[in-house]
Amino acid sequence: MNFKTILASAVLILGLSNWSSAQTVEKKSLTVSGARTAIAAATAEAKRRNTTGVIAVVDDGGNLIAVERLDGTFPAGANISIGKARTAALFKRPTKVFEDAIKNGRTAMVALPDAFFTPLQGGIPVEIKGQIVGAVGVSGASTAQEDEELAMIAAEAAAREPVASASAPTSAGDVVFLKADRVAEAFRKGDVLLDRGNYMVHASHREANGMAEVHTDDTDIIYVLDGSATFVTGGSVVEPKTVSAGEIRGSGVRNGDTRTISRGDVIVVPNGVPHWFEKVAGPLNYYVVKVRRPQAEGSGND
Repeated sequence: MNFKTILASAVLILGLSNWSSAQTVEKKSLTVSGARTAIAAATAEAKRRNTTGVIAVVDDGGNLIAVERLDGTFPAGANISIGKARTAALFKRPTKVFEDAIKNGRTAMVALPDAFFTPLQGGIPVEIKGQIVGAVGVSGASTAQEDEELAMIAAEAAAREPVASASAPTSAGDVVFLKADRVAEAFRKGDVLLDRGNYMVHASHREANGMAEVHTDDTDIIYVLDGSATFVTGGSVVEPKTVSAGEIRGSGVRNGDTRTISRGDVIVVPNGVPHWFEKVAGPLNYYVVKVRRPQAEGSGND
């Protein structure tokens, strides 16, 4: 090893050491309790629908936490559900994304090792405050669509459970700099750029219309970068359903105010106000800063 290589290695090690000491992030982990809650939610819904299935829950590394097979489910469903969950966790995507890609001609994906890739609908990541903490896989329901629906119910239940923290969070005074390539990648798939608890920054991307939404705790500050959409605010949500703590979804908005938003526009949607991307004309990229409503005085622990 020559002197330049040694010097470069030393600089790299020192740089990583300084970075590590200066930047400590909070890493959340899915607990056994969260996995059991997920399985219980999916099991209850499967019984309500009078269907079968195997529900598997893995951590963010694809390692199995818990699995349960309902009576009457075919034996292979256990391995398939674990494979779906592992795929969703390791690739941080619903497995339907990969099934659709293969159907659309990207057949080279089937060459990936079976040990960590099961491109079948029914695997859903579990996301908490922008972090993928694990995933749920379901196999053996009446249809592939029902596999996914049960997995979504399980993932939503798991996301509402307390999670374990691996380290202390960064201090509120830390300056965050996000390189252009990181931001571009976030907009490509729609991702959380920053989560500081009392506020979040999303790089949002839409190709099609969305569901009606209400955030009971978060005010959305939206800045449109590219594209345009018909955006409805106010009124009331059609067929409202609580999908997680402080989050309500529905099929549309009734009696709201309709406006067209496009590049350069800013719109602020206070917490509790219904809003809906009714029509999206092609790709739409927009920043969303989510500001969390302050906790009321006296509501915390003394």
